[in-house]
Amino acid sequence: MSERVRHAKKIVIKIGTSILKTRGESFSHQEHARVCQEIYALIKKGRKPVLVSSGAIALGMKCCGFKKRPKEMAELQACAAIGQGKLMHAYESFFAKKKVHTAQLLLTRDGLENRKRFLCARNTLEMLLKLNILPIVNENDTVAIEEIAFGDNDILSVHVAHLVGADLLINLSDAEGFLLKDGTRVREVISEDEIDNKLVLHLADKKREETVGGMRAKLKAAQVAMRLGIPFMIVNGHKPHILQEIISGKDVGTLFITSGAQKDMKHKWIAFSATRSGSIIVDNGAYRALLAKKSLLPGGIVKIQGDFEAGRVVELETLDGKVFGRGVVHYNNRDLNRIAGKRTDEIQVILGQKSHDEVIHRNDLVIWSER
Repeated sequence: MSERVRHAKKIVIKIGTSILKTRGESFSHQEHARVCQEIYALIKKGRKPVLVSSGAIALGMKCCGFKKRPKEMAELQACAAIGQGKLMHAYESFFAKKKVHTAQLLLTRDGLENRKRFLCARNTLEMLLKLNILPIVNENDTVAIEEIAFGDNDILSVHVAHLVGADLLINLSDAEGFLLKDGTRVREVISEDEIDNKLVLHLADKKREETVGGMRAKLKAAQVAMRLGIPFMIVNGHKPHILQEIISGKDVGTLFITSGAQKDMKHKWIAFSATRSGSIIVDNGAYRALLAKKSLLPGGIVKIQGDFEAGRVVELETLDGKVFGRGVVHYNNRDLNRIAGKRTDEIQVILGQKSHDEVIHRNDLVIWSER
């Protein structure tokens, strides 16, 4: 077990709906209390947990008498609206008795794509942790449909881990970790290529009535976490004392960890959270230069796609369509179309002004091949 895991201070814990239920109940208060007790044990040891908790829709279903997960978006959002307050009440009721205050944060993807909103959410979370408050995060399902439609809170938990600069992200699942088809548990994954070339071949997701996540969604979350340099674990959330076993260094679950260089918060935001406003296709010479951590100059640009302004984040593509990075552009798409393929000393003549020689400075670049 990695020393980074054993000594992790800020720990984001994603709690799936399946962890908070029993065969006979869509939401079990007994199972919820068991998980909360483990989280409280972490707090007593000086750790700083942040929860990303599913369960709101399941609680809403219980109140509405739904036996199966609704298919209509309005019904799902209604269940989320009903269940969200009840979910927070369950957490507050438990932790108030332990003299631990809780705080609710409802996030939306578009809020995190905006740099100012991202920083605001990060500052809020940091202050809550400084005040020893337990943050409980969920997506605002009544106005955001992506989580409901496409898959649980797995990716949201990576957003939250990114926001707080987490030392560890734990995904409480109903599996012992990632299991191969022969039942062998994968203990550690150290490269994204291993996920693409090995693990996806062993996927066998089963549909559930109340949840929409699965191992495929967890692998996607693990891949992004690795790219951000955040250790990510899939463990059996039904197993008693599983969180204690993790920080004690026990051999449990599957750990996804990268040995690549750590990026700062700005570059992580560019890589993961920022809105993709367009793309720039570059020639082979520019591609090699960017891999060598050089800036992007106009001479290496072949084509511009999208409508964007200066200061926005765009993706970088090779001539064969491979997306290999992202960066913040110094010019809008209209000006880029005029200076694409030109020398830097021609920018002033063509545009009538020149703010930068570089289209994207190397300090504002994130290249996937760096991992």
